[in-house]
Amino acid sequence: MRSLKFRMLAVVLLSASVSLIAQNKMTLTPKQQALVAISANEAKGNIEGLKASLNEGFEMGLTVSEAKEALSQLYAYTGFPRSLNALGALQQVIKERSEAGLSQEEGREADPLPKKYDALKQGTKVQTQLVGGKPFNYQFAPQTDYYLKAHLFGDIFARNNLTFADREVVTVSAISALPGCEPQLQAHVAGARNMGVPDAALKEIPALLEKKIGPAEAERLRGALAAVLGGSHTPVQTVDFSVWPKGEPNTAYARYFTGNSYLATMEGGIANVTFEPGCRNNWHIHHKQVQVLICVSGRGWYQEWGKEAVPMTPGTVIAVPAEVKHWHGAAKDSWFQHLTYHKDVQEGASNEWLEPVTDEIYTVIGL
Repeated sequence: MRSLKFRMLAVVLLSASVSLIAQNKMTLTPKQQALVAISANEAKGNIEGLKASLNEGFEMGLTVSEAKEALSQLYAYTGFPRSLNALGALQQVIKERSEAGLSQEEGREADPLPKKYDALKQGTKVQTQLVGGKPFNYQFAPQTDYYLKAHLFGDIFARNNLTFADREVVTVSAISALPGCEPQLQAHVAGARNMGVPDAALKEIPALLEKKIGPAEAERLRGALAAVLGGSHTPVQTVDFSVWPKGEPNTAYARYFTGNSYLATMEGGIANVTFEPGCRNNWHIHHKQVQVLICVSGRGWYQEWGKEAVPMTPGTVIAVPAEVKHWHGAAKDSWFQHLTYHKDVQEGASNEWLEPVTDEIYTVIGL
């Protein structure tokens, strides 16, 4: 048990030290950086990811009161089940940290509301600020309009242990993790600006989401930011790493790739290779063995020397003949994952890595 506690302490402190180095160059406060990953993990229902984010957040200065407040607020956006599960995870983290000899600041509770506080009046004022100064009335569903004004913006937003800006960072990060909520995400990007979140801070959130949560969440927010702030954005098809794991950076073979790739070792000698958009491997030849490629997610390409490129989408299976010069990789606007293994392996089998696939060759395939 003592060894386990020591390992937990070491992992938490190492993770926090790396994060603290990066914080100094960001517009988001350290607390807001922590809230990004905490909120997105809550929205996804990723309890293990949430616990890791909470631990990192506490080492970055987040208080228990602030974490509790963010997770409570999110019931209005992600539902009570997600919120209650997340609060339970928070309790577990505090217990585990105590057992490991770690502490965290409790933080201050929100100030009591004044007597005769008018939640509907105050909530209407807050909502009007969030939407840009023009009162919003949801006449189609008056009861929902009341709940939004009196409860969400009147009761919850009135609690001053998080600022309005903090709350919108929480909301934007959580909705980024919810597929199909793009209109609400765009609305809250605009609302975050009205509540005091600088554009520079909003633009930092996608990179945090991609690093801590995944490319799909980052891509949703990049699209919303482009829609609200202006600027060009080329949509990128993402993949779900909970289905096929991303794996670790493919450092051993990085010199044979253009762009970043990742490797996850599977059972039975099978490997899952993940390519970022635009990533491809060099031309290469498998001597005395056949390589099998099975696309499982995203979109990519396979090309043999002197032939047209072949598109690869989920379900595409290609058996690469021995002694054939070829390459494979992602489309420029999509992540790409394929399983790979070798068959008909003869004595003396080997791989021969050749020159990179140039941008001129890659571009002419049309994507």
